[in-house]
Amino acid sequence: MSDTILCPKCQSEFTYEQDNLQVCSQCFHEWDPKEVSSEGKIFDSLGKELQNGDSVIVIKDLPVKGAPKPVKAGTKVKNIRLRPDSDHNIDCKIDGFGSMALKSEFVKKA
Repeated sequence: MSDTILCPKCQSEFTYEQDNLQVCSQCFHEWDPKEVSSEGKIFDSLGKELQNGDSVIVIKDLPVKGAPKPVKAGTKVKNIRLRPDSDHNIDCKIDGFGSMALKSEFVKKA
């Protein structure tokens, strides 16, 4: 059963092919198996793929709740960790702010 295609949404093994798509019989999710490989990847504002341990640069001033000043555009952040399951999909430490989560749409790969 190694050729079974799992549903990317619910991980069910009960999928079938319909036209050029795969369909899950449990959650009725439809997807193109050729495009599944890009799911779960995180891209910066310019469309470059990010990896754990990359360095990124903030592209706009970002206000921080509870802080008197924003994270300034041009701030370099080193050694990021990715969280594909979250809206703020980058965990990092920024000098002067500490640990925080950023959205990938507000950074570019350094």
